[in-house]
Amino acid sequence: MSKRKVIVTCAVNGNAPNITKYPYEYPITPKQICENVKEVAKAGASVCHIHARDPETGLGTNKTEVYVEIVDRIRQSGVDMCINLTTGLGAFFIPDEFDNLKALEGTDVQSVEERMEHVRQALPEMASFNPTTANQVEVDLEYVYLNPIPSIRRMAKIFQELGVKPEIECYNPGDAMFANDLIKEGVIDAPPLFQFVMGIKYGSPADTLGLLQMKSMLPEGAPWTAFSIGRMQMPLVAQAVLNGGHVRVGLEDNHYLERGVYARNVDLVERAATIVDYLGCEVTTPAEVREMLNLRHPG
Repeated sequence: MSKRKVIVTCAVNGNAPNITKYPYEYPITPKQICENVKEVAKAGASVCHIHARDPETGLGTNKTEVYVEIVDRIRQSGVDMCINLTTGLGAFFIPDEFDNLKALEGTDVQSVEERMEHVRQALPEMASFNPTTANQVEVDLEYVYLNPIPSIRRMAKIFQELGVKPEIECYNPGDAMFANDLIKEGVIDAPPLFQFVMGIKYGSPADTLGLLQMKSMLPEGAPWTAFSIGRMQMPLVAQAVLNGGHVRVGLEDNHYLERGVYARNVDLVERAATIVDYLGCEVTTPAEVREMLNLRHPG
């Protein structure tokens, strides 16, 4: 009897600025990101989720040329990897406490076309897609993650136009309900790929009940991935595998292998791959992911 195939995604770097205490070389530049991708590919990851960061400041950026360089480096490196870019930037709204129509410094709200331009130019196989608007907290920053319904629908149509697979990121069950409507409208192609973002403050809790509730919202047979930020990252890997899903780990979500022990991306992927193996499953190859998800841009 063949083993069930499990996709391991590595979220290489993320957008958050809280990396000052990290003791290893954090993947910021296109070269560093590419080197991390090569390492995690050997460790069992078949998908890499990437945020571009300004090589000078280290902060997240939506500059198309940086994304294009990252994707070109990965494709020219000879490593086989499914590339997944973020579209999450350009939706951060920080309202004034006394005047919600006033945007404070740090607000980053862009048009759909601006948020999708790097996807249009780089043509990754996949990119994140966030059908959600929610209050969120990142360290000490409180903001609104602003994705209005018309913008979400427009982004879905651009994904479809480009032939890039949207990875539908669901923070709460209502996000999956909205995505189901988009599927019925025909603006998300089969098979729809869902990802449960768990453990975020004011989002779905990173526990078994939260996972099963999210899973219950999906169309029958839809593939899904789950991940948690922080210390619940590896426990949720096990929960996702046991319940028929795929997994994501990486420095975007968690900097530790265990309490007090910092991790590199390769360490986190090796740990996740070991859990997959111990639970009687097998990590996928990139070729298997392309076939499983009907990806149209093989790199």
